[in-house]
Amino acid sequence: MRALMINIIKLGLIVGPVLLVWAVFVEPNLLEVKKYKMSAKGLQGIKIVFLSDLHLAPSHGKKLQKIVAAVNGQKPDIILLGGDYVKGHKGSTSRKASDIAAGLSHLKAKHGVYAVLGNHDGWYNAQSIEQEFSKQNIRVLKNKNIAVTIKDTSFYLVGLEDYYTGKPDMVSALKETKNPVIVLSHSPDVFPDVPPSVDLTLAGHTHGGQVKLPFWGAILTSSIYGTKYAEGFIEQGGKKMIVTKGVGTSLLPIRFNCRPEIVVIEFE
Repeated sequence: MRALMINIIKLGLIVGPVLLVWAVFVEPNLLEVKKYKMSAKGLQGIKIVFLSDLHLAPSHGKKLQKIVAAVNGQKPDIILLGGDYVKGHKGSTSRKASDIAAGLSHLKAKHGVYAVLGNHDGWYNAQSIEQEFSKQNIRVLKNKNIAVTIKDTSFYLVGLEDYYTGKPDMVSALKETKNPVIVLSHSPDVFPDVPPSVDLTLAGHTHGGQVKLPFWGAILTSSIYGTKYAEGFIEQGGKKMIVTKGVGTSLLPIRFNCRPEIVVIEFE
């Protein structure tokens, strides 16, 4: 038994550092493309790319370029951004809002790029980010909606203020809309308040937990609902939501068993 315990300890001393290197330097850079095929009346033939939680540090210029290239490679009809573009709460820890907006200006979609802001954006300087995005023709929706026409198909895109640093107003945001309707929110915690008439809700914020342990799952999601809305496709009471694991990292610069992703949605 003593020999077995010694061997286990030795294995841990070897495997532990390897896993740490993987979680810090490898997996956070293994960007994957998560694809969903969905059916929704009136949305047939539309392709959306959705990305969120970039958390861009000052040194992330090349990373942003790779993200933009990955998105453009999908040839989307429209691109939706789910918030948390900055890293941390202070200017010293984050790439400048102007640089982030300039990098995102290279995103290519025939029918535009639309965004909501996240909690980190609110703590950083929401007004500054919105202004810089506007300069690059990226429209930020704050409890508002816009009619979008793609391939002779029209739908309403609804953007909500952040659940934690803003005041999401579902009633105002949905005012004068008609189906089909897509709701864009930084946090999935708004989902219980989304009416059944909405065709799809898109959210981020959770990072999928960022670290997912085998047989345990996500460690921390920053959601009041725990792991209920941690990631992926969720259907509840006839309502549908997709929660992305996001692109960047927060708190600790690690990902384990939870690769960063961009989301591609094709409506059939």
